[in-house]
Amino acid sequence: MDFKNFKMPYSINPDYTKKTAYFSMEFAIDQSLKIYSGGLGFLAGSHMKSAYNLKQDFVGIGILWKYGYYDQSRNMDQTLNPIWTKKMYSFLEDTGIKFQIEIHNAPVWVKVWYLAPETFKTCPMFFLSTDVPENDHLSKTICHKLYDANESTKVAQYILLGKGGAKLLDVMNFERDVYHLNEAHGLPAAFYLLRKYGGDLNKVKEKLVFTTHTPEEAGNEKHNIYLCHDMSYFCGLTIDEVKKIEGVEDDKFNHSLCALRMARVANGVSQLHGVVSREMWNKYPGICEIKSITNAQEFKYWADKALYQYKEEGDNEEFDIRKAYLKKRAFRIVADQTGNMFDPKVLTIVWARRFAGYKRADLLLADKERFRKMLSNKEHPVQIIWAGKPYPMDYGSISTFNNLVEESKNHKNMAVLTGYELSLSKSLKQGSDIWLNNPRVPREASGTSGMTASMNGSVNLSTDDGWIPEFAKHGENSFVVPKADYENWPTIEQDSFDLNNLYDVLENEIIPAYYEKPDQWRKIVFTSMDDVKTQFNSDRMADEYYKLMY
Repeated sequence: MDFKNFKMPYSINPDYTKKTAYFSMEFAIDQSLKIYSGGLGFLAGSHMKSAYNLKQDFVGIGILWKYGYYDQSRNMDQTLNPIWTKKMYSFLEDTGIKFQIEIHNAPVWVKVWYLAPETFKTCPMFFLSTDVPENDHLSKTICHKLYDANESTKVAQYILLGKGGAKLLDVMNFERDVYHLNEAHGLPAAFYLLRKYGGDLNKVKEKLVFTTHTPEEAGNEKHNIYLCHDMSYFCGLTIDEVKKIEGVEDDKFNHSLCALRMARVANGVSQLHGVVSREMWNKYPGICEIKSITNAQEFKYWADKALYQYKEEGDNEEFDIRKAYLKKRAFRIVADQTGNMFDPKVLTIVWARRFAGYKRADLLLADKERFRKMLSNKEHPVQIIWAGKPYPMDYGSISTFNNLVEESKNHKNMAVLTGYELSLSKSLKQGSDIWLNNPRVPREASGTSGMTASMNGSVNLSTDDGWIPEFAKHGENSFVVPKADYENWPTIEQDSFDLNNLYDVLENEIIPAYYEKPDQWRKIVFTSMDDVKTQFNSDRMADEYYKLMY
């Protein structure tokens, strides 16, 4: 293939001819390609697959992380131990393209790898790497660890994604009408375009669209503007010129705010998040319109086809046998990692996603008495599994993970698993009856793990946040706890209110329905599977991006 004059390798659907490039720090595409950390990557991976399904004129641009995010291992006492291992990928193709970009006022070589569509059924994808012999050691480390803890390295990673990705498109003579930033990490692409168009911001705006994933201002990244300038983030603009674009006088550069002022249009990732984002940003003048496009996941990759087949055929017996088999298969992983033998007949609750404070992984443990009572109930037994990766420098979340490990030593029906990546995620969704999701409202912009749980016959138990308000019908397709007064109550009261309501729903609704009304339970599972199938399939989402944004 001639990468210097790249052409789309398949014929384009006439509904999706707008030429788009999608910039993301992470993509979860296949278990073997470890370049993601959590939900942002899972979402981006599904988007790439749907772009392929719909044959859109669409390419993905990311970074080839030499050590990935990290491999989640254990210390001798079972506590968490992050390990960084060099990754090898023989299925990526060397494009032969090498070019230089400026980082920290010095030239840095960038090498480009290609993922062909047929490998994992994605749109064409390009991955940038600085790990080449021509670079000094410091430049090589830019693409070593996803979300490096060192601030300068992290800013350099954003420059590699944005400036490197935009320059790649020029080097390939590959004209794009839309530059879509998935989060503000790739924002240097906008400054690259601004320089290319001789400072014409309107020309940049024509091309730039932005997806924000953070529902609170504090969560949006800010870095010292002088650091960003010294790192060559702004492609030659002076600090005063940047402040004029951003519209802020202080020395903290707000990536998301600047993206909202340079983009033609932006979107939040659920209807609720769109509302929250508009309220949050509207106090700033000159920002673009913020729409809502709810996140989704690719049905073909995630859904268990056999469960859907038996459901469609009305074969309840085969459906139950299949679900029991999926649980049994997942429980082999539990036995392998923890030595606990789980029973496929027992109601199984799973909490699995990235560990972060607001997601409240250990909320159920805040009432030890109720927790232990639930786990020791012989008449209506319960099994519970936790899994997920904390950020390797987030010591609060690591401590939460380790506390759960400690508690699990007291119970043969509680397990905490390591290695929460695509493969384990799929197994746990297949192996669970209840998918527990209890973030502090409205901190979860979307959350997509519950969608793929539903695609595998698992029922959501959730606080009313993110995508849940658009999906949930309590007692019909999911279970939702009542809303606390999140705006006025102190955090401790919110947590206590949510905790008590979670236990009430579990003890009074979920557990009795599962054991005493199996037909009613199956009906809830079926309704959940039906309701998620089209509305939360990423083909719908990829279509909406073309219709509403591009």
